[in-house]
Amino acid sequence: MIRKPSVVKDMAELAITRRALTIAGYDPSSGAGITADLQVFTAHSVVGVSAVTALTVQSRTGVRRVEPVSAALLRETLDLLAEEGPIAGVKIGMLATAELVEVVTKFLSRVRIPRERVVLDPVIWSSSGAELLSAEGVGRLREGLLPLVGWITPNVAEAGILAEIEVSGKEGVPELAGRLAKLGGGGLNVVVTGGNLEPPDDFLRTDSGKEIWVPGQRVEARGVHGAHGTGCVFSSALLCRLVLGDSKVEAVRGAKAFVVRRLTGYRDSSKTDISEL
Repeated sequence: MIRKPSVVKDMAELAITRRALTIAGYDPSSGAGITADLQVFTAHSVVGVSAVTALTVQSRTGVRRVEPVSAALLRETLDLLAEEGPIAGVKIGMLATAELVEVVTKFLSRVRIPRERVVLDPVIWSSSGAELLSAEGVGRLREGLLPLVGWITPNVAEAGILAEIEVSGKEGVPELAGRLAKLGGGGLNVVVTGGNLEPPDDFLRTDSGKEIWVPGQRVEARGVHGAHGTGCVFSSALLCRLVLGDSKVEAVRGAKAFVVRRLTGYRDSSKTDISEL
């Protein structure tokens, strides 16, 4: 089949405007990390490119081993991808070491990617208890990377580590979000995900200070990956919705609905309202 020149041109322009980068670890089970992010990008018709920060030995049952890549390798990968063409948005996941946090910080400082389309999922510990970012890395992320990203999507425990306060219940979440927003120095949208809350509501604090609870519902994980990697999927889906032009609230709601579809094995990607699932 021979495509018309206009069709080829349209496809090329689409690839440029919807070319998103994921910077994260490699999960061989594809439930989390880079491979999960790329699946989410494809589901949203977003062109995905990737830079691996670490190799892992993991599955749905937990993380057994983490092998970070060298700072030089990550730097070279990011530079090459930036040279290849415009990047519409970035999702940042597992960074593993302080050196890799520094590489990503410097990369964002020198490339022209709109801050409002840079989403950070601060992966610090796995659900099985494995450390995925060193203490020094957490400090560098807090001080150097946060002021460069437009979104951060921690769960309650991760938000507490970054904000350096301990919160056990839903009532303390707004304070957590406010502290993180302040660390971002303005321009940071915060979504504290509520997977560990009951009900599992997410809390959005926009860069303008608007605060919204996004309601959720507990569902049975019937998808092939179970509940493994939901944080990765949420943050990458959020980036896709932003790249596609959703408003902030629409993007959060759409990403949350996408996670529900993944958990339940539901395939219809046209629905963004959780109540319709």
